[in-house]
Amino acid sequence: MTRTLAIAKRILMEMMRDKRTLALMFLAPVLILSLLNYVFTINSTPSVEIGTVRVEQVVSDSLNQTSHVQTKNYVSEKKAKVALKDKKVDAVLTQTGENQYQIRYANTDASKTAMVRQAVNGTFTKNKVAAMTKQNVTLAAQNGQQAAAQSSVFLSEKYNYGDQDTSFFDTIMPIFMGFFVFMFVFLISGISLLKERTKGTLSRLLATPVRRSEIVFGYMLSYALIAVLQTAVIVTFTITLLHVEVLGSVWLLFLINVLLAMVALALGLLVSTLAASEFQMIQFIPIVVVPQMIFSGIIPFDSMASWAQAIGNILPMKYAADAMNAVVLQGQGLSAILWPIFALVFFLVALTGLNIFGLRRYRKV
Repeated sequence: MTRTLAIAKRILMEMMRDKRTLALMFLAPVLILSLLNYVFTINSTPSVEIGTVRVEQVVSDSLNQTSHVQTKNYVSEKKAKVALKDKKVDAVLTQTGENQYQIRYANTDASKTAMVRQAVNGTFTKNKVAAMTKQNVTLAAQNGQQAAAQSSVFLSEKYNYGDQDTSFFDTIMPIFMGFFVFMFVFLISGISLLKERTKGTLSRLLATPVRRSEIVFGYMLSYALIAVLQTAVIVTFTITLLHVEVLGSVWLLFLINVLLAMVALALGLLVSTLAASEFQMIQFIPIVVVPQMIFSGIIPFDSMASWAQAIGNILPMKYAADAMNAVVLQGQGLSAILWPIFALVFFLVALTGLNIFGLRRYRKV
């Protein structure tokens, strides 16, 4: 019993001397729990905007009276489809004839698609009942079946992405694809370099005349090959076996994921220089990885407060998710995703520079 207490005392003393471990043990859970609490208390009812083309005023007015729904009138179906592709509206409702309508959904967010469908169906049901009541009062009992038929509304549905069976998880699959690339590359690079340092290999290398930049680039080159292979496996698996529909270029999707993997690689190397042990490296995972998922777009970014959006804007996963959604869900080309790609390149260059600077603390000569 005495020896057990002595061992316990020694471990506690060592932990008390390691201020970083103590901070991570207590602050990290509080931070993550706070973020999760905020995310899951966000209003789950989305706001949608419906583009209308040649739609009767009574239908537009009825839609505008629906909670969380706004309409925007377009003079032509062509302009409305452009707005739909550019994510300015969530659906386009077109009147093709008397009591005949066609609706096209962006369908990049299953919750918004369901909200639009509910609003449109509710509007047509309400207008149908009102029309039938008016006709019945006017015509009394004269051919009630004909009155009902004249007030019927015929609605055909089309989708920019997927079909009526597309689920919420189908639309966020591009985010998961990038997130798993990011997470596993981060873990591989961080823990691998940490092992090199704890074994003394890195210290011996730093004792030679080799430049710090050459060391960083050497590590990044070797791990980058693994990252590219891992990215290829994840992207191929998602498209071929999970049957994720990609409206845009698969090569662009691969490029985005490779850039994200390189950013994760550089970030993993940087974090490994801050961790004193593999245990501390693992403790960095909730601090670095979990926020990438929370602010990647799984929760609608525009529904968050300004301070939460500010956090998301400094995380690389947010830009990768924006680019992948544009390629996969909207079929956008390279010109439409230049800004997210530029942001990923900026993260890569900045983190690489920090890695080179961070090795100064281990240089013995």
